[in-house]
Amino acid sequence: MATVTASRCDTPVTVLTATAAFGLLLGWATYGLHGTTPLLERATNSVSTWIIWTAAAGALIRARRLALWGGAVMMLATCGGYYAASTLGDTFGAGGLGTAAVWSVAGLAGGPLLGWAGWTLRRGRGDVRAVAGAVIATVVLGEALWLALALHYWGEAVVFLAAGALLTVLLTVYLARAGVHRYWLCAALAPVGGLAFYLAEQGILGALLGSV
Repeated sequence: MATVTASRCDTPVTVLTATAAFGLLLGWATYGLHGTTPLLERATNSVSTWIIWTAAAGALIRARRLALWGGAVMMLATCGGYYAASTLGDTFGAGGLGTAAVWSVAGLAGGPLLGWAGWTLRRGRGDVRAVAGAVIATVVLGEALWLALALHYWGEAVVFLAAGALLTVLLTVYLARAGVHRYWLCAALAPVGGLAFYLAEQGILGALLGSV
């Protein structure tokens, strides 16, 4: 009976439905928490918030291919939940549709990568697990650079940099304890990935958002 129940819980429809539901709630919550406190404002008005939860969803899904699909569904649902809440809150302006489309496309591109990263970090084999850990930490470090260099929000940037460094350390320790041979690749690649993430966000995503 336990095996039958577990297999039903792992079916693609069940997994993707649960992922979509959580994404919708996450998007709705990040909109709803705007303006509550300065800390929650920055934490919820953040690319990292959505992406870290997408990686967590990937880590919870058993099948690798399903984790990739789950990452895409998670990001699309989160965008949907956020902009649905924005519409009901009467803050969905004239340019909102274009902005929502850009973030949805970005989610379709990045969601599977983060779903893979979460799955690989937990269930993968070999040194690729360290690379996956670096991908997850990259997001927070890259956003710290964006806050500092693009927006000049120095205080918030320091907080994100500290959070990214702490996440990198925790993931590196986790990998070392899990017996990954080159666990140190996580700490070595995360700063490089953070710079690449910042350049992509500033260049490609910034250009797309500026055109809508």
